[in-house]
Amino acid sequence: MKAMILAAGKGTRVRPITYTIPKPLIPILQKPVMEFLLELLRKHGFDQIMVNVSHLADEIESYFRDGQRFGVEIGYSFEGRIVEGQLVGEALGSAGGLRRIQDFNTFFDDTFIVLCGDALIDLNLTAAVKWHKAKGAIATVVTKKVPKEEVSSYGVVVTDNDGRIKSFQEKPSVEEALSTEINTGIYIFEPEVIDYIPPKQQYDIGSELFPRLVEIGAPFYAVSMDFQWVDIGKVPDYWQAIRGVLMGEIKNVNIPGREVAPGIYTGLNVAVNWDKVNIQGPVYIGSMTKIEDGATIIGPTMIGPNCWVCSGATVDNSVIFEYSRLGAGVRLIDKLVFGRYCVDKTGAAIDVQAAALDWLITDARQSPPEEELVEHKVIKDLLTNGT
Repeated sequence: MKAMILAAGKGTRVRPITYTIPKPLIPILQKPVMEFLLELLRKHGFDQIMVNVSHLADEIESYFRDGQRFGVEIGYSFEGRIVEGQLVGEALGSAGGLRRIQDFNTFFDDTFIVLCGDALIDLNLTAAVKWHKAKGAIATVVTKKVPKEEVSSYGVVVTDNDGRIKSFQEKPSVEEALSTEINTGIYIFEPEVIDYIPPKQQYDIGSELFPRLVEIGAPFYAVSMDFQWVDIGKVPDYWQAIRGVLMGEIKNVNIPGREVAPGIYTGLNVAVNWDKVNIQGPVYIGSMTKIEDGATIIGPTMIGPNCWVCSGATVDNSVIFEYSRLGAGVRLIDKLVFGRYCVDKTGAAIDVQAAALDWLITDARQSPPEEELVEHKVIKDLLTNGT
């Protein structure tokens, strides 16, 4: 069976991560989020998958290639052009990308699924497709019920008693919300739906195609299902996803490495004197990371591979990406560190280089400035000698 993964967006709400990593490659404990989607699709018999790409397209294609090692076949539809020898993404929108694939050569010839490439889900796709076919639908939106106080964060779907979609509300206030069923970005389509997408232009599934289907009275339904759905739409969502995995709250995502102590997991060749550090799980520490004596790490925390946490540093309830060097005495609480950026859990980011704080947080492959080496030695002596 066939499916499409939407992977062309720039991921502006997940910056600074998406400056260099496309959303589908954002790692969940070192494994790209889109890889989990491929595993789910394969499990339910969807083994022919088209992926539309644009922003950092070569990164996605280089990682997944033809899909062979994931047990599926993958094809790519690039949206953009080359300007002065550089690939420039020009995304066509979720529906426009779908139409481009079909216009190139008829690929979607039976019931197919469309998924956003930036969510962790454990949905029973087989059951959803069965429901869709039983209704004789041309399109079905998989929805999920949320507490009423949360509706203002989502697109709300309003249906009649038979599940037929009547209208949509985009992030309504709690008082104005007509439903607590939200759009999860998981769609089941018949090929005929593509006829309602104009060719060769930007066109969106949620804001343009769906209102059109409602307007013409098409057999357009929503099926509410109880499943785990972790949408990584913003930096705080990603932070919460990592916390959820470490706390054991997210299904089908195992903590990698080996458990060296209760709740403490490591990759290969981590350098640490366990009796000279304060590490409280759940914590994951990636391979070839050095934790100096006197450091404190409090979970839930993820520290990526090839990092260096200096003496006296504290990392509490945080996510640290690979090749990060945390200087002596730095305190990171509820933070995400990605390259030269330090982000709090609301999504507010500081460029530590521009703020002249790169002596506190820098690239582990870069030699620290001389003044930090002196300060580092003083702190280390104090921790060692207690004077």
